[in-house]
Amino acid sequence: MAPITETEHLTREQEHCLELIWIQQHEKAHPPYLNQLTPSLTAETTASLEQQGFIWNDSGAWRLSAKGQEVARKILRRRRLAERLLADLLQTSGSILDEAACSMEHFLHADLEEAVCTLLGHPRFCPHGGEIPQGRCCEEARQSGTRLIVPLSEMKVGETGVIAYLQSKDPGQMQKLMAMGVLPGEAIKLIRRFPSFVFEVGLTQYAVDDAIADHIYIRLSPPSRDLSR
Repeated sequence: MAPITETEHLTREQEHCLELIWIQQHEKAHPPYLNQLTPSLTAETTASLEQQGFIWNDSGAWRLSAKGQEVARKILRRRRLAERLLADLLQTSGSILDEAACSMEHFLHADLEEAVCTLLGHPRFCPHGGEIPQGRCCEEARQSGTRLIVPLSEMKVGETGVIAYLQSKDPGQMQKLMAMGVLPGEAIKLIRRFPSFVFEVGLTQYAVDDAIADHIYIRLSPPSRDLSR
């Protein structure tokens, strides 16, 4: 049986409150679903979290303790993995994505969370551009050299795969990629890495620089087996 974690003792409102304080404390760009979390910042919720040692009051502003940082990080990781799962595999977007992820994050326990992260290829960013805190499975994948989903900039010449998702905060860049036909679900092959990244989608080849190649994420094809052996 898996051990009970700190988050299993918290109510949904308490988790939302910790998540809200983390975002306010650590991130300059706030996600569009922040208004879903704001109602959790009540006197009752903050008093309870303060009593449990998760937060403390710094001249009227709530701050996370070391214990609160650890738990809030886990909550945010679950939330953003849920967003990635809904966006990439179920093609969910907009308010439906935010609402569904808000509910799903509370049910992603440790074992399931790592399974989702592995399935998605240990993504680094959520659909809103926020960083996904890394987990134990991410470190293990790095050490073992496992590569499932990688940015185009990390592909090797000759590698193939399917475009998993595009990740850019620049609307113009996203529109340019979509106009080129660089869309999730399209097969892709890397032709060259230097002086620019040249890749093939369909019957057309394109060249992009490092900045754009960093934002095209590819689900790699499994390595082909040598049947001559």
